[in-house]
Amino acid sequence: MDRLMGLINLEHEHHIFNELTYFRNNASIPFAGRYRLIDFPLSNMVHTGIEEIAVFVRNKYRSLLDHLGTGDNWDLDRRNGGLFILPPDWNDPSDQSKGDLRFFHNNRDYFNRSNCKYVLVSGSQFITNTDYTDAFKFHLDRNADITLISTNIENLQHEHKPYFRIEADDIGWVQNITNDKRNHLLFTGVYIINKDILMELVDQCIAFHKNHFFMNGIKDNLHQLKIQTYRHTGYSAFINTIESFYRHNMNLLCEDNYRELFYKPSFIQTKFSNNPPVQYLKSANVKNSILANGCVIDGEVDNSILFRGVHVEEGATIKNSIIMQRCSIGTGVYLENVILDKDVRVKNGQKIIGTTEKPFVVAKRQVI
Repeated sequence: MDRLMGLINLEHEHHIFNELTYFRNNASIPFAGRYRLIDFPLSNMVHTGIEEIAVFVRNKYRSLLDHLGTGDNWDLDRRNGGLFILPPDWNDPSDQSKGDLRFFHNNRDYFNRSNCKYVLVSGSQFITNTDYTDAFKFHLDRNADITLISTNIENLQHEHKPYFRIEADDIGWVQNITNDKRNHLLFTGVYIINKDILMELVDQCIAFHKNHFFMNGIKDNLHQLKIQTYRHTGYSAFINTIESFYRHNMNLLCEDNYRELFYKPSFIQTKFSNNPPVQYLKSANVKNSILANGCVIDGEVDNSILFRGVHVEEGATIKNSIIMQRCSIGTGVYLENVILDKDVRVKNGQKIIGTTEKPFVVAKRQVI
């Protein structure tokens, strides 16, 4: 698609991930056994036909760079276009921009050199598997300046509180963007904007010393812009806390949810890994769980998600837990409602129990 470019903006995302973001940013958080949160917006853009995608990232991005590499796992290692990691640049002594406006200002060449006339902007915390082609056609048909992707949430949860609500008329023109907690129509953080308008709003915000493009450029100019909303349907999740991360991982143990998110012609793409299939030893007992390749199981795993390369020794029990890459679970260990980050070693006989509302979280590379 030669008229639409992609931007994943990580600057102003809501996140309270504690131990999971000690050594990484939120977009790098592992999810569903083999993915990272950024895999979902990145794959959705590729499925939409976008061939040039930028990522605005400020800090703790070593893990993100390692995961994304050259972009080859998403077919973005190309001569024209491709994947661009764009940290802010502070070398311009005349620069007065702040917040994510600094990214736009100091990476203006990324937008100027492109022949694309429109930009699809996303964060990393709205998890879905979708093709935005229909939304883009909708944007063009309505001759809108901006199209906000929204979704209706029947059962509102704590993670939905920070997100804006959309009020629109019968034909989709946005009348207001609010924080009304009674409104179930949420803004997903994904929108399509005309590139020329984006750059005009960036300059306007910088001139008035603003620091948040969506808040100050779009929301504050709501009635001067032609803004539509396009309603997303299908499986989705907002992940911005430990609790929402745990719950939405556990929700994928329901086969219908897993199939709706992953069993589509446009598969979610991630970093390729050469690991052998799961090895089940003589004492293995696995029920209703997701196990990634490279795991070696000689204990009991029930209603849990194990990432690549996890080793579970004989006599160990894991229930309702998320065990990330290369963790080692010793003999006689009992884990329930636990999240172990990567490379955690739990020694023989240890017992750790959390709750579904407050899972017990262990940061990466710890020995217990």
